[in-house]
Amino acid sequence: MVNKDIVWHEASITKHEYHEKNKHKSSIIWLTGLSGSGKSTIANAAARELFEEGYQVTVLDGDNVRHGLNKDLGFSDEDRKENIRRIGEVAKLFVEQGTIVITAFISPFKEDRDVIRQLVEEDEFHEVYVNCDLETCEQRDPKGLYKKARNGEIPFFTGIDSPYEEPEAPELVLDTSQNDRNACKNQLVEYVKTHAKSFGK
Repeated sequence: MVNKDIVWHEASITKHEYHEKNKHKSSIIWLTGLSGSGKSTIANAAARELFEEGYQVTVLDGDNVRHGLNKDLGFSDEDRKENIRRIGEVAKLFVEQGTIVITAFISPFKEDRDVIRQLVEEDEFHEVYVNCDLETCEQRDPKGLYKKARNGEIPFFTGIDSPYEEPEAPELVLDTSQNDRNACKNQLVEYVKTHAKSFGK
């Protein structure tokens, strides 16, 4: 519930003005998928390429956010929902300032992803499913998390003892079990460029 004494102040610079200055639209590019599917790697590689080509872009990464903004949250269903809610609000602020926000979060629940979609305008949220089967993710296990989850050291681990709800109609699917991550990065970059070019890039 919002305190009635808190008043929203309109920004002196509009989103449209940011778009005109940056020569591209802003949006949330929401990468979702299992741990180890390649979300962070692809998000950061795509952001680097877009940045070098002059796009205003940033990455919000699950682990990084939990070091600061969301360090008070655990991994229960309720905390996961709150984690995604906060990220959505932060991503919306970036969109209002003309930035392309690429996020890398497991975000296992469809309902939570749909809530973020409703925070911004219709063409400003793009769900990207980084599709990789559980077996392949476990084989990769870059952080050793699946091993710990199987040993009972990490409770509520997505794909093991907590569900992952696959996107039903994502705007883009990146299949990292069949394609290397560079190819997936290229797919993402081209997708972002296509949907950001309204202002001439």
